Amino acid sequence: MRAYRVTTADEIPALRELEIPIPAKDEALVRIAACGLNFADLLMIEGKYQDTPALPFTLGLELAGTVEALGPETTGPAPGTRVAIYAGQGGLAEWGVFPLDRCVPIPDAIGLDEAAAFQIAYGTSHVALDHRARLQPGERLLVLGAAGGVGLTAVEIGKRMGATVIAVARGDQKLAAAKAAGADHLIDSNDLAPGGLRDAVRALGGADVVYDPVGGDLFTEALRATNPDGRILTMGFASGTVPPIAANHLLVKNIAVIGVYWGGYLKFRPEVLTESMATLFRWYSDGGLKPHISHILPLDQVAEGLALLKTRKATGKVVISIRAGARTADRSVRVGAAQL
Repeated sequence: MRAYRVTTADEIPALRELEIPIPAKDEALVRIAACGLNFADLLMIEGKYQDTPALPFTLGLELAGTVEALGPETTGPAPGTRVAIYAGQGGLAEWGVFPLDRCVPIPDAIGLDEAAAFQIAYGTSHVALDHRARLQPGERLLVLGAAGGVGLTAVEIGKRMGATVIAVARGDQKLAAAKAAGADHLIDSNDLAPGGLRDAVRALGGADVVYDPVGGDLFTEALRATNPDGRILTMGFASGTVPPIAANHLLVKNIAVIGVYWGGYLKFRPEVLTESMATLFRWYSDGGLKPHISHILPLDQVAEGLALLKTRKATGKVVISIRAGARTADRSVRVGAAQL
């Protein structure tokens, strides 16, 4: 099988031929159909992500596919079940072995490409806005990086939760995507002079909740535009700069800065993610969520997909469509007593 491997810290990742893995107890062998790309993948390549696996590893945090076999003495989703998986690694391959407790059956209404793009982006925004910020109907939500993979989902979910959404993005195309996702007010960061974001948001009544995957100077300006008793959600630093926080502003205005690391809940409160995903799948099935995928690329164009993220040329999600090729699918592999 082919897999996109990170082998050393100073080498560009590449597709490599590996043996199809065999599942152990409480694991499933999955034929991978699609993998969603994330900014964290770029950080992993550089060894800068907080959960970068030990070398060597296969890139790809989230994926969707079909269960092909279970490990010995294992019960779980039957072979043929379509599942979405947040794995942390291993998604950019034609096959993978994953723990059963990571395999979430996909509702019939969701396609495999959409399922691969769904978990991190929608999960992050829902946990951030609902579980962490307790966003209330009628509050003003400021979304930075509003046309990115998580930003668009924050606009969509914030609007569904009854907020007035102020979207900040770069250029007409990205602002149009934010508007289509439900944004009430649009701010083009191309047009902002230093300090301009603070003034623009204040002119709209300020922000009660700030959703920030960007960091840098925009965080500082958003803090100054946050209303008393407001909450700032920080979940990433796409700008490349971790901002300093003026604690005196937090004190005077009773503002809370709240860290959000969606994947971290797997280690200490996985039920938060399980309950959140159940809500999101229900909203999707009801027609209330419309995932935005700007690019679907084949496995041999992973580098191009990552470049789209790095240069911020993508809106919404970039998905790698894998769907194991004939030369892999036609091979037989023995898994315990089962032969595929």
